[in-house]
Amino acid sequence: MQYASSGRARSSGFLRRALVTALLLPFPVQFAAAQGPAASTSQASLTPELTRVRAALDKYRDPVMAVHDGYMSLLGCIEYPQGSAEGTMQYKPGGMGVHFLNPQAVGPKLDPAKPQVLIYEPSGDKLKLAAAEWFVPAALAPNGPPTIFGKTLEGPMEGHKPLMPTELHHYDLHVWLWKDNPSGVFSPTNPAVKCPKTGYSFAEGAPKMVHDKH
Repeated sequence: MQYASSGRARSSGFLRRALVTALLLPFPVQFAAAQGPAASTSQASLTPELTRVRAALDKYRDPVMAVHDGYMSLLGCIEYPQGSAEGTMQYKPGGMGVHFLNPQAVGPKLDPAKPQVLIYEPSGDKLKLAAAEWFVPAALAPNGPPTIFGKTLEGPMEGHKPLMPTELHHYDLHVWLWKDNPSGVFSPTNPAVKCPKTGYSFAEGAPKMVHDKH
């Protein structure tokens, strides 16, 4: 029990460091309440459960509403142009976008209506909601990866460079609820997501797989 408690404390510390980085730096693009065209992920590609989840989260198409509800920008737009390599998570080449983390939602249990992360794609001076991510630090999942939507979260993996501490081992599941993904609704990366050529854009290698002991 002592080890589990110390693991949770370390994980909370890593999250606080990530949030400090997010709060001390400017957002990569201007917020815009208007999100442009309606969500582009076709209804046929989503299960009835995912369609309901998307409808419940549609309010976050306005990123200002996301900030109001506790989601904080992690600043950078992330791409993985080379995909996976030996010893890394199995990522196909593609982008993720700009992550907004809600630290109050981070815990050992998952709620379909409360993703820990919202993912936006920069589009000019706007941010368009593309995906949601369910995220659990490995220290909070001593019995292995959690499940949601009938899927097991991927991982454990190291924190995503350069915006997360490497030591933040975690599980996650990306769900592309608003933007079509040729690689699949649950793929971590989306080849259709493109980051700006200037500003806080990062082309990274896939995070390494880890084997945590709890």
